[in-house]
Amino acid sequence: MSSHPYAVLAAQRLLPVLRNADADDAVRATAGLLAAGCRAVELTTSVPGWSGAVTRTAALADAHGRPALIGVGTVTTCAQAETALEAGAAFLVSPYPAPEVREAARRHGAVFIEGGFTPAEIASAVRAAGAAKVFPAHVGGPRFLRSVRAVLPDAVLIPTGGIRPAEVPQWLAAGATAVGIGGGLPADPAELAAVFAGAALAGSGARGDRSTAGDRAAAPEQRP
Repeated sequence: MSSHPYAVLAAQRLLPVLRNADADDAVRATAGLLAAGCRAVELTTSVPGWSGAVTRTAALADAHGRPALIGVGTVTTCAQAETALEAGAAFLVSPYPAPEVREAARRHGAVFIEGGFTPAEIASAVRAAGAAKVFPAHVGGPRFLRSVRAVLPDAVLIPTGGIRPAEVPQWLAAGATAVGIGGGLPADPAELAAVFAGAALAGSGARGDRSTAGDRAAAPEQRP
């Protein structure tokens, strides 16, 4: 399987979004997620000392020995983008349109999942890089995502915001490539592993003819 973040997210189906109290907590949480079957994790710039946490976690491996893919979220400025990439980020994520970050990602050939809420914002992000973070997803709900998917059939769409783990199958059925989860994941390792296994299974049933959407959206110029 490809190691491009889009392909990894399309297989993983869940993207944990960590907003821990400090860098040490973020590193511990990431290690637990990797051990539970996760490979791609998003750490946000709201975590104190986030750049150091990215460097430490980017050196880790998942349960299968594959290098972790650590993304940095809530990236809204060029300076944050540069710092994240220097720290070893595999991809960048913004909560809303961020032209500075888009340009920085272009210069570095980095993967950028730009946030958007309106169809125009989402389509603009997809045209630029093949992917969009749909935020805040809970406002529109799965029916909104289904409508967006109908006009962007090959896009990597990652709804995030206000989604509980139990609701993930609804979003996958509506066309999500992966679902961003900022809270509610269990702390118990076995339960956490079951959540990721269940999401992958639900996703395989929901995907249908979108089974290669992540690979199609992963344009060569976007590879880190």
